[in-house]
Amino acid sequence: MSKTPPTLAQALPVWLKIGLLGFGGPAGQIALLHREVVEQRDWIDEDTFARALSFCMLLPGPEAQQLATWLGWRLHGIRGGIAAGLLFVLPGLLVMLGLSALYVAHGRSDWAGPVLLGLKAAVVALVLQALLKIGKRAIKDRLSAFVCGAAFVALSFTTVPFPLVILAAGVLGWATTKKTTEAGDKPAPRPAPLKGQGKTALACLALWIAPIALAWLVAPGSVLAWMGLSFGGLAAISFGGAYAALAYIGQAASGFGWLTAAQMLDGLGLAETTPGPLILVFVFVGFVGAFQTAPVEWAWLLAVLGGLMAAWVTFAPSFLWIFAGGPLFERWGREPQPARALALISAASVGVIGQLALWFAIHLFFRSGQTMEVAGLVKVMLPDVASLDYGALGLTVLALMLVFATRLPMLAMIAVTVAAGILLKVVGVA
Repeated sequence: MSKTPPTLAQALPVWLKIGLLGFGGPAGQIALLHREVVEQRDWIDEDTFARALSFCMLLPGPEAQQLATWLGWRLHGIRGGIAAGLLFVLPGLLVMLGLSALYVAHGRSDWAGPVLLGLKAAVVALVLQALLKIGKRAIKDRLSAFVCGAAFVALSFTTVPFPLVILAAGVLGWATTKKTTEAGDKPAPRPAPLKGQGKTALACLALWIAPIALAWLVAPGSVLAWMGLSFGGLAAISFGGAYAALAYIGQAASGFGWLTAAQMLDGLGLAETTPGPLILVFVFVGFVGAFQTAPVEWAWLLAVLGGLMAAWVTFAPSFLWIFAGGPLFERWGREPQPARALALISAASVGVIGQLALWFAIHLFFRSGQTMEVAGLVKVMLPDVASLDYGALGLTVLALMLVFATRLPMLAMIAVTVAAGILLKVVGVA
């Protein structure tokens, strides 16, 4: 950690900045956290950041929000974790509630296309920059390089699930730990456990399930009650990122009659335009689903409650995992075998971020395409070459030049790419 850690008052604007600029899914958000906390301010060192990322990769739920929560907790304890975790989500939550209300009132609209195009191009460049820097620290030997490459290939070109890839990296690290440490190496001292850890965990658990219990108590079997149970249950088992979770909630929303498949796609598109985790699409599902199934006189109130219920039960578990597991991770994770397992999970996470970046870039550069599967195991993304978006490609090249060839600050670089996106729209290219 930095020799001069910030005060909580100094950290709050940074957490808010990250929440406001957290576009691009987990890859972009992890890159942004690394840039702000490690590179620019040296609040957390590279090794600590890599270990924290490994820990968050093991948890269900949005790993980027959990990483932000962990960083805040590491700097300022529980109050810092609450601040960082909430500010990471709050801007996107407010935007998504507003967009959901507009959607209900006016239906489909083409919002902020040029701005979004510029933001996405900037995200690709920032993710690539972070990948190079994080990879330089995480990939320390041939085995870690192999694990990184294997994770990238497995997630990009096979149907092997994300949790299995991370678990395999950890098991391999555990099994290949050297029994003797090199001369001069000393085990890191264990931090003292936090007092009241059990009470904190129970408080987080109670706060998480309270809205679900209240909804079932007041209106058993209501839409809000089933939403709380569905979103809350998913939050506890949602390994593999937002897209894995979307498959489940899409079926649930259709089965309960909350949303149609077309509306789910509209919600996903809106979530792509907002800062914060992509899983904020659940707020759209809660808002629109509650609105469409409620009596007319209660529709707007229940819509807001539906959106807030989805957000609360989705993100509240992150605080439970971090505050309950963080102290144990800090003590246990420094032992030789766990440390080696986490080191290879760090290497695998570089491959995971690389795969997310590839997926993001392909969907940015090409307007259409398909994914082919062979024997249920091999999958290949085949973009339609004729659908290449030259505007998106040009903006990304511009962003890469600004990131790697100039010392332009991040906000200035984003402003340039957004302005360029708007210009392309004006001249009829985008």
